[in-house]
Amino acid sequence: MKKDVISDFGEMVFSDVVMKKMLSAKVYRHYLASRQNGFYLNATEADEIANAMKKWAVEKGTTHYTHWFQPLTGITAEKHDSFVDVSKDGKGIMEFSGKELIKGEPDASSFPNGGIRNTFEARGYTAWDINSYVFIKEKVLYIPTAFCSYSGESLDKKTPLLRSIEALNREAVKLLKLCGFKNVKKVIQYAGPEQEYFLIDEKVYDKRPDLKFTGRTLFGARPIKGQELSDHYFGTIKPRIKSFMDEVNAELWRLGIIAKTEHNEVAPSQHELAVKFMPSNIATDQNQLIMELLPKIAKKHKLVCLLHEKPFDGINGSGKHNNWSIGTDDGTNLLSPGKNAHDNLKFLLFIAAVIKAVDDYQDLLRLSVATASNDNRLGGNEAPPAIISIFLGEALTDVLLNIEKYKNMYFGKKSILEIGVKSIPNLAKDVSDRNRTSPFAFTGNKFEFRMLGSSDSIACANIMLNSAVADTLRIFREELEKDSKVAYEEKITKLIKNVAKAHKRIIFNGNGYDKSWELEAKKRGLENLRTTPESVVTLLRKKNVDMLTRMKVYDEVEIESRVETLLDNYCKMKNIEARCMVDMINRSILPSINGYIKKLMDTMMNYKKLSIKTKSSFAKDEVVALTKLVDDIDRANKKLEECCFNESSYVDIKKKADYILKKVIPEMAKLRELCDKAELKMPFDMWPMPTYNELLFSI
Repeated sequence: MKKDVISDFGEMVFSDVVMKKMLSAKVYRHYLASRQNGFYLNATEADEIANAMKKWAVEKGTTHYTHWFQPLTGITAEKHDSFVDVSKDGKGIMEFSGKELIKGEPDASSFPNGGIRNTFEARGYTAWDINSYVFIKEKVLYIPTAFCSYSGESLDKKTPLLRSIEALNREAVKLLKLCGFKNVKKVIQYAGPEQEYFLIDEKVYDKRPDLKFTGRTLFGARPIKGQELSDHYFGTIKPRIKSFMDEVNAELWRLGIIAKTEHNEVAPSQHELAVKFMPSNIATDQNQLIMELLPKIAKKHKLVCLLHEKPFDGINGSGKHNNWSIGTDDGTNLLSPGKNAHDNLKFLLFIAAVIKAVDDYQDLLRLSVATASNDNRLGGNEAPPAIISIFLGEALTDVLLNIEKYKNMYFGKKSILEIGVKSIPNLAKDVSDRNRTSPFAFTGNKFEFRMLGSSDSIACANIMLNSAVADTLRIFREELEKDSKVAYEEKITKLIKNVAKAHKRIIFNGNGYDKSWELEAKKRGLENLRTTPESVVTLLRKKNVDMLTRMKVYDEVEIESRVETLLDNYCKMKNIEARCMVDMINRSILPSINGYIKKLMDTMMNYKKLSIKTKSSFAKDEVVALTKLVDDIDRANKKLEECCFNESSYVDIKKKADYILKKVIPEMAKLRELCDKAELKMPFDMWPMPTYNELLFSI
């Protein structure tokens, strides 16, 4: 790592600064206009930009380029093409055209597509995303792209994200102009993801097949010490971990990613990295890069980075908090209370839009974080429950409820809140505590969506949030356009009042971990979609299909394909876990327990041979207990194996997911409980894999 961090920052990014130097003034201006307004670049301009990119990349030792995209696998994909070509006279040259920059052609049938493409229909396209910066990684020029089928349907997560960003911008600008903010040209959605992860020693990782194949431990008794003392949270960072973090920071800074915060998390061996807010398209790309770099850099330090949501049972899992906000092109944060009554009115209007959107489309928000791995985490003591609710804090909640009742009230100790048509007072930016049990919390000038899993792309959550809020802003605009004789301040206040009255059920400032909340939420009519199969099918509800197609984020074919893809991924992941359990028990766990039983029986025989008289019945009792456990484990294992076989007979993906949920997962839980009991009876040196004690405290 070089000493001068500032001079290194962004050196691997084809940034505006680089482009301004390398492009003609005319092409650079047109490039900026294309990025801001969606203009197309002509062939000559694209060739000039491509040539500049190639020259810049080659000077940094690059020989290849790739169209980097985000298929429905949840990770990124890339195919490397060489700049190297041959001239007419047979000499080697470096070539890269505007056509190659703008469009690529990967195989569209081999990636998850939910039935959009057949195996024999291979053609698909990648298209340069001009809004996201090109960068160099490992001597390859990376070009962020969207990925679509031959017939135009999106096969990735970037395309619908860009569509949702456009929808939110379109509807927000229309509403703001209607409300008198004539100078607003663009509304930008920002995201600031906080990435949690575990680091363990690669020596113990290599001895755990479950971690290798599934990302989590399928077996493991509670460690002697866990997170009870809270001594790891914000604790001193160990030298080996600090060395890893230093290298991560250096690499991220070179890629123009502003890594702001790093610290130890609650669980032993757990850590967090947070970055600066960026427009969500760029933030999504950057977070995907972070998830790629963390494991690669960990390997250099003989560590393994686990991004699974719940790699260890009984201690905190890892999430990814998606901080969400919206702002105008002049830098105004629309979720900030501001300094005057006029700003407050605008602030409350957008707060009301978010409240209505989250309530109306709570099922889509839950769906946006639904994965087989995140099901293991949600509802635990480190993650919000599967019930969507909004935390606003007492002060802001009181404001909205008071608008509903149309009365005066005191706000805080000094400010008098007079709710009327034209008089809305200042609101302090931080008027509430933070609520870590809330899935969707207002934190002063943004919302923090806390339900995302650590291995998730943030695209899905932002797609659904953007779409729902955009459609709500459309409804607000149409409502405000109805009666031209009534002043806008009065109409807006009435609109906010109606939202507060109709959607107050979604506001909950209490403890989301409390069991009573489930009962209370049910009374309020809030959904509790505990599992991925329950969540995924809600995408097909008419209201959701209508909204997403109306906002032009998905068409109906794309929606159906997402349902198929999500359920297929869920089934495959659970099937891999189940088969891994069966294999580990047959090849490792049962032989090891039987080996210990034999050792105990040999000890008992030696007592007899040596005529040793002892009153101790330990060996005999352990043999009896372990023999029963072996039989129980064997029976349960065969039952799970049978379930895996039965699962394969289901052709309908919804029925298969339902079978896994109701039959396979309960059998897996029973089997784990039996094996964890056996582990506690086994000597450390005879248990066939590293225990939680070793996994969590080996660094």
